[in-house]
Amino acid sequence: MRVDQTHDPDLRSWVESANIPASDFPLQNLPFGRFRAGATADWRIGVAIGEQVLDLQRAGLVDSNDMATLMQQAPAAWRALRQRLSAGLRADSSRQAQWQAALLPQSSVQMGLPCEIRGYTDFYTSIYHATTVGRQFRPDNPLLPNYKYVPIGYHGRASSIVLSGAEIRRPSGQALHGAAKTPTFGPSEMLDYEAEIGFFVGKGNALGEPVSIEDAEDHIFGICIVNDWSARDIQSWEYQPLGPFLSKNFATSISPWVVTWEALEPFRAPAFFRPPNDPQPLPYLASQKDKNEGGIDLTIEVYIRSMLMREGHLRPSRLSTASLADMYWTPAQMLTHHTSNGCNMHPGDLFASGTVSGPEAGSQGCLLELTRRGAEAIVLPTEEERRFLHDGDEIIMRAFLQREGAARIGLGEVHGLIVASASR
Repeated sequence: MRVDQTHDPDLRSWVESANIPASDFPLQNLPFGRFRAGATADWRIGVAIGEQVLDLQRAGLVDSNDMATLMQQAPAAWRALRQRLSAGLRADSSRQAQWQAALLPQSSVQMGLPCEIRGYTDFYTSIYHATTVGRQFRPDNPLLPNYKYVPIGYHGRASSIVLSGAEIRRPSGQALHGAAKTPTFGPSEMLDYEAEIGFFVGKGNALGEPVSIEDAEDHIFGICIVNDWSARDIQSWEYQPLGPFLSKNFATSISPWVVTWEALEPFRAPAFFRPPNDPQPLPYLASQKDKNEGGIDLTIEVYIRSMLMREGHLRPSRLSTASLADMYWTPAQMLTHHTSNGCNMHPGDLFASGTVSGPEAGSQGCLLELTRRGAEAIVLPTEEERRFLHDGDEIIMRAFLQREGAARIGLGEVHGLIVASASR
């Protein structure tokens, strides 16, 4: 894929709200989502354009409202649909009169999960996050020796993926607190968020047939924002020897719109620069194209708003800003490694980057890093302190891509409100 006329920063739409400079959804974006016009209405496939959503079936652009049908098509079909959408929504389009009837305000529709997600995998691709967290538990050996050779990941729980806006109930579990020698069961006292980017699989692969690094990007349909909620006290007790389990699978929030792989083309970046003393990727994870442009220059921001802040009508307070370009492994390498043993992927499967963190202060994508596992509190505008999340706290994540010579595009946002643990 290369930059084409659909990425032209000078394009304008007859949908006026798409021409607002700060819009996440200008004509150059055109992300896909699933919506319905009422609680009893059928689910439809739509494209966000400014503050509106275009019903693709009413516009005559798709025959089916099954997102998997769209996702499993070849990249050439995705590009052709993008070009038709771009041409029909441009300011000089002859389609305006016909497509006007297929528009609905986003504020009037109910969004759903973009597709049926049958599988979810979470990676651990930020070397800064891995090193900072590792140093808290292994000061003399923060980064385990396999990290620079293999994209580390674990299989998450697809059934507990929820859409932005869903309340997040504080999980309960076993944890070992303070100097105690035996664990207790109860609500997590160290609830955290993780700012991540998710990648939706488009075309799948057959069981036993790996996807090569050269073909990997042809299997990625698009991206979204992911908040991988984490109970750190439960996690620290259970994660050895087999890794995350109940500390992670109680909820994962995602944003509703899927920004397509084609829309990202103006924002491609080189893969993470590996110092000369770092091992180079093994041959199955190496390609010159991926090294030159396998990264994505995307910014993700995290905000918090406590109950007291909401009551005082205060704006959310920003906690961190980080770049996806700082990830040690690229999306293509993640997908290639995931299938390298013959694991089969399905259209709509989701894999996530892991916490997006950078090397600078304020670029840490979770409270575990920002507070040094609770040792240093964050002070909110209300003078409240936070080491981990309290009931009533709301976490909001936003992501966007911005570069000189290209139109700014966004992923929207994902937000979730923490509510008290269920009584037993």
